[in-house]
Amino acid sequence: MNQTLPPQGLIKLYRESMLQNWELPLFTDYGGSSYRYGEVAQQIHQIHLFLQEIGIQKGDKIALFGRNTANWATSFLAIISYGAVAVPVLPDFNPADVHHILNHSESKLLFAGDVLFEKLDVEQLKQVQAVVSLMNFSLLLNPGNGTAQAWENHLKAKTRELIGPGDFVLEELADEELCVLSYTSGTSGFTKGVMIPARSLLSNIIYAREHMPLKTGEQIVSFLPMAHVFGLLFEFLFPATLGCHITFLSKTPTPQIITKAFGEIRPHLILSVPLVIEKIYKKKILPTLEKPVMKFLLKVPLVSSILKTKIKEKLVETFGGRFYEIVIGGAPLSKEVEQFFKSIGFPFTIGYGMTECGPLISYDAWDSTQISSAGKVVDRMKVRIDSTDPYRVVGEIQVKGPNVMQGYYKNEESTQQAFTDDGWLRTGDLGLIDPQDFVYIKGRSKNMLLGSSGQNIYPEEIEAKLANLHGIQESVVVGREGKLVALVYADPEVIAADGLDEDGKRKLMEENRRLANRELPKYSQLAQIDLVSEEFEKTPKRNIKRYLYTE
Repeated sequence: MNQTLPPQGLIKLYRESMLQNWELPLFTDYGGSSYRYGEVAQQIHQIHLFLQEIGIQKGDKIALFGRNTANWATSFLAIISYGAVAVPVLPDFNPADVHHILNHSESKLLFAGDVLFEKLDVEQLKQVQAVVSLMNFSLLLNPGNGTAQAWENHLKAKTRELIGPGDFVLEELADEELCVLSYTSGTSGFTKGVMIPARSLLSNIIYAREHMPLKTGEQIVSFLPMAHVFGLLFEFLFPATLGCHITFLSKTPTPQIITKAFGEIRPHLILSVPLVIEKIYKKKILPTLEKPVMKFLLKVPLVSSILKTKIKEKLVETFGGRFYEIVIGGAPLSKEVEQFFKSIGFPFTIGYGMTECGPLISYDAWDSTQISSAGKVVDRMKVRIDSTDPYRVVGEIQVKGPNVMQGYYKNEESTQQAFTDDGWLRTGDLGLIDPQDFVYIKGRSKNMLLGSSGQNIYPEEIEAKLANLHGIQESVVVGREGKLVALVYADPEVIAADGLDEDGKRKLMEENRRLANRELPKYSQLAQIDLVSEEFEKTPKRNIKRYLYTE
């Protein structure tokens, strides 16, 4: 098992990529401007001069609050290559959370989207010295301490001193230097600031370079929020070291916008969360599969093979038609969707990680991964299952290796709780591992319910079955007075198409309860389904905030 980092450092990867690909396109805002590697290097150089003149020191925190754009990505590279610490803030956070993050992190400078900045209260930004626009690098907040002059000297377009490849010099970071301070909104509430050092980013990037299919000049679409490490690492930081061309979807990425962009850009590697994939399956594939004629034809061996090939071709075309594989992460994928994709030979794979590992724990290529697994433990990490029999008895997944965080910022108590006495990170996830090191996720330890006879019940497994039933858009399974109850938000499009009133909806859900229970063990069967009137509140990763509905 290779757990050592390569001789080249994190920043050297970017300097070499800039120099080798100086004239190639690096960043494009979808429907907007494009920037070559050399142009991005020029902007990084200017930002460094600006930071130096306003007195930003190595190790100072600089926050980024905006949607995915070329300027966001350029600013991030400028921050970490200067030796400062990037504090990415998800654009979906409310102002109170943003104020908290900026103050808790002690951020001295903020790069912000103009519209998002307008929602903030400047009086509550205690240590922020200035605010720079992510739209055009203008000053949104000028404290009058020489910042305006520094901006005039270095960020104003007309005053830029053009540099060539020979002038582009970046200092390396030590492996343990703090690089990113990541605050996430989890399914269990507002969480801590995860301290991600240079070694974690470097380890993740080197693994991706060694195992993921992507080459110089190839295309990738960035639509996952870069303020979250999954999108940050694999849609941006990793491909930027290879000479790839990254297109940013700056607007909220609906499945319709995403598929339109995929059709135009035709990316070579796609990263996604299950929600997007499941919606495309449910809206585009499932209606065809449920037709009586199709159900019959899929049972005829020769015809079935031809039909599956046609379905696969249509699905591949939906995602642009030339990708090597789709890597799905961030949450469990519906078993029905996974099994169907496998049956037609669709090139997808499922990975597993967490912010605290920057993020990767397990992954395997689509043509060698095991069904129902979350991939194989990456070769620079160790995984153990805290159970009497890791192959058969579910236990907490614990990890160790260079991907792992330093701890939680200014929170020693939570840091100590996150690690075992012998130094393994507690993931809070439950699972199994097989002899080939494939990881199988069974649920979150904090979500697990106890059956009447002591059986472990994983609500996610029940919810996955409900997600495939007619008229159910999403659900949360909770324990109430010793019984299992599913809170369900009905799919408004299905309810409208079926012309159901409230009584009709209740009857449909009762039928769904009976159908689900046929496939569930007796100890995990549902006692009732309760309808909720609005979609469940979600994190920016589109995971349901379970804690709001289970207490």
